[in-house]
Amino acid sequence: MTDLEELEQEILGAVAAAEDERGLEAVRLGALGKKGWISERMKSLGTMSPEERKEAGPALNGLKDRVTRALEAQRGILREAALEERLRTERVDVTLPARPESFGTIHPVTQVMEEVIAIFGDMGFSVAEGPHIETDWYNFGALNIPPEHPARQEHDTFYLREKEDGSRMVLRTHTSPVQIRTMEGTKPPIRIIAPGRTFRSDSDQTHTPMFHQVEGLVIDETASLANLKGTLEAFCKAFFEVDEVKMRFRPSYFPFTEPSMEVDIGCSWEGGELKIGVGDSWLEILGSGMVHPNVIRAGGLDPDKVQGFAFGMGIDRIAMLKYGIPDLRAFFEADLRWLRHYGFSSVAMPSLAEGLTT
Repeated sequence: MTDLEELEQEILGAVAAAEDERGLEAVRLGALGKKGWISERMKSLGTMSPEERKEAGPALNGLKDRVTRALEAQRGILREAALEERLRTERVDVTLPARPESFGTIHPVTQVMEEVIAIFGDMGFSVAEGPHIETDWYNFGALNIPPEHPARQEHDTFYLREKEDGSRMVLRTHTSPVQIRTMEGTKPPIRIIAPGRTFRSDSDQTHTPMFHQVEGLVIDETASLANLKGTLEAFCKAFFEVDEVKMRFRPSYFPFTEPSMEVDIGCSWEGGELKIGVGDSWLEILGSGMVHPNVIRAGGLDPDKVQGFAFGMGIDRIAMLKYGIPDLRAFFEADLRWLRHYGFSSVAMPSLAEGLTT
């Protein structure tokens, strides 16, 4: 017992003398580690007689508990002292200039939308916006979409609750209603693009219930198909950053344009990588055409005096093509690993003068 008392005094003295947590840890290992002083004596209990073990066991356990409590108390004291020292010595100089931290990135949809705005802005287009919740008239009727058209069905369109007068608002299925709103409030000549969110009841690898489109509209006295083709060719060259681009315009049908055309661009696969603008394969990227006289009339203008062209494309789709993104659903999953991989610097704004993606 005298030996244990001396050992206890020695250990507690070492605990009290420890100046930092590293020194305190060394004391703990020397006392309670596998080969520590107390641990070695605990091992000797097996060689004692029952009478000796009955006396030595409680004494050793009591010593172990007291040493453990002393270690914990001293650790708390040392941590508090270390914190006080940091608070006393560390200072923040609030007069220093801020250092930019590039933790966040620009989402590919935002980046491509800014690229599209930069390109068409250089051509003299302005940006127009409209509400996400539209009336049946602006979303369908004014765009010459007949009542029996499949796009009006609930399997394709999100309808809101019916009003008292029987009408129902819809989540806009395209950005085309902005055409009507712009014509109602602006005198020709008109040259606008309308980027924004759109909604349709569809979901798979290349479709989502909410996606992004950009609509283009030109209204004046002389706008022609030649102007439309030249505009889209200039856009594709600038957006995909190529000197030449193969394009073809296929006859199609849209209620709001006449004639209507779908636009394809040439492409090829080289080494597993998609090359835009060259090759013998084709990719559809947008729909276009001359604005239907009924649409011009619905916008409050006279189709006998003015004419124009319109086009529309999916921003998400052209982002996938340009930046090699395989699955549209990943755009909306908020996966930080995906965002860091496909994201863009927050300080690099798209510019035709400096290059869209430099």
